[in-house]
Amino acid sequence: MARWHLLDNVIGDRRPDLGSASAVRELEATPYDDRIAAESTYDVLQLGAGRDPDAPALQFLANADPEETPVTLSYRQFIAGVTQAANMFHDLGVGPGDVVSLLLPLVPQAFLSLFGAQAAGIANPVNPLLEAGQIAQILRAAGTKVLVTVGPAASAEIWSKVQRLRGELTELKAIVVVGAPTHDETGFFAYEALASAQPADRLKSGRHIRAEDTASYFHTGGTTGMPKLVRHTHRNEVYQAWVIGLMLPSNLILFGLPLFHVGGALTQGLGMFGTGATVVVLSAAGWRNPASVRNVWRLVERYRPRVFGAVPTVLAAALAVPVGDADVSSIRCCSGGGSAIPVAVGEAYQLQFHAPVLEVYGMTETSSVHTISYSDREVRLGSVGQPVPYSRVRIVEMGAEGRYVDCPSGRIGIVAMAGPGVFSGYVSDKHNRDAFVEPGWVNSGDLGRLDEAGYLWITGRAKDLIIRGGHNIDPAPLEEILFRHPSVAFAAVVGEPDAYAGELPVAYVQLKPGSRAEAAELAEYIASQTPERAATPVHVYLLDAMPLTGVGKVFKPQLRWDAAERKVGAMLSDLDRPGLHLAVSVAPHDLLGSLITVRAHGPRAPQPERDALEDEVHARLAPLVTRHEIVWE
Repeated sequence: MARWHLLDNVIGDRRPDLGSASAVRELEATPYDDRIAAESTYDVLQLGAGRDPDAPALQFLANADPEETPVTLSYRQFIAGVTQAANMFHDLGVGPGDVVSLLLPLVPQAFLSLFGAQAAGIANPVNPLLEAGQIAQILRAAGTKVLVTVGPAASAEIWSKVQRLRGELTELKAIVVVGAPTHDETGFFAYEALASAQPADRLKSGRHIRAEDTASYFHTGGTTGMPKLVRHTHRNEVYQAWVIGLMLPSNLILFGLPLFHVGGALTQGLGMFGTGATVVVLSAAGWRNPASVRNVWRLVERYRPRVFGAVPTVLAAALAVPVGDADVSSIRCCSGGGSAIPVAVGEAYQLQFHAPVLEVYGMTETSSVHTISYSDREVRLGSVGQPVPYSRVRIVEMGAEGRYVDCPSGRIGIVAMAGPGVFSGYVSDKHNRDAFVEPGWVNSGDLGRLDEAGYLWITGRAKDLIIRGGHNIDPAPLEEILFRHPSVAFAAVVGEPDAYAGELPVAYVQLKPGSRAEAAELAEYIASQTPERAATPVHVYLLDAMPLTGVGKVFKPQLRWDAAERKVGAMLSDLDRPGLHLAVSVAPHDLLGSLITVRAHGPRAPQPERDALEDEVHARLAPLVTRHEIVWE
């Protein structure tokens, strides 16, 4: 009998019923380790390839054009390429404890290198958009032995960074260059020449990869500052592949997420390969290529995915592209994560595609998806659903004795998570302080609540990270730049709400007594020293006094509310008219975390005018994640 789920020893020829909590408990009655059919990510790929070796595993569209002929790797070719990559790294001296770092765009070799590195040693995919100095820090912290990158013809920018950082890495033994026919320079190797000389039918190392072996390091913590390195075992990543095969089974995925993000590498990468599905890569730049969004519905018509999944910014941008006469009937559900999906976006997708929008929630430390809106249950837009099988969620707060205690249902607290996907700790021990609320339960740093049905609602962040379009921005290094300015006494960077990106960074500054500086001057100062443009604050606001807590720390929630008030006030400013003024306030809310209140001041207008004004306010504010209300006074 053919197995419906290739990674599961117990599930038969059809998807199990997951329509209730009791059905999930019944599935969980079988211990997870007894049902899982793969011990390593290499096993996952072999099982996926075994379903139909001649089916397309990966199709690469260089221009994200539905009319172009893709570069296609069958599953037979894909697993062979992964095996050859692993053998290439083995010949370069990589063993189970050695690190292969990847500085690559979304070329096919990036996928082969990622999983080949995990079969030989430890993979460390790195964001190539970071500055050279920060990349060097990450590679050094990982103990990089081999670096895989692209040559100047593919990306002069990446190549320039490699040239600048190579001398700083004392443990680096080799640089493997994708797309280079030959490389005579000492320490450089041509990927294609080296890999093609390797056997494709076995691992030369003879390695038996154990579930508890380290598979990869993923950096997290921001686009600025020194990110933390999250250590994943093969067991962590195999679990994510199993979860995706169970919860989001699909024939094909339009792939545009970076491989240095767990959503790309594991959820949409390994998860798809483990089911024998096809991964269609939308150019080397993925969703950052404007053509990927511009052509999105014709790509759906051409490739017929059953699941349309992306980060919320892409989901929102795709809504602005007319479907026209494109046949999008293949879509059975939509999914998104990385940051909150605005309710208005979810409603628009459900209305247009008559398909549920399944919001997911997780983090690098949980190997990506940890909760999801189940497709066979009620979908509550605005919530991130319920824990996937074998995973757990608790809402906790600090008790009187300095220990975390569980919050009652409905109360907002810190989201803690446990399960087979949860990591055991960061590479650096100094980052593990406060990483767990208790052994096995990771501290997400997010605030949320569980409702009476067990749905999780994220209401804010205990951590100060700003999420701009799914990318994390650490405010601390930006604040340090401002603190270096001779006129600055206090500085704080927080997120302001944005309809497209979710959040944008803004800076608040209190000047030293007697000092003078203009906001424009400070904006230019921080922009000139910020490593990545996306992290540069879009506004600098000068305050007479920074709001402080009782122990003298900057009270950032007050700044977030102020930033939201300024943003929403600007969004609605043109609606004022003689005799009518809209005043905006943002304050904490018991259930929603924060609430935008728009107060209409003036003579009582006729009902049709009031209705028209309210409709306009709702339309403008609906894309924001923070909820709002309108009050007439």
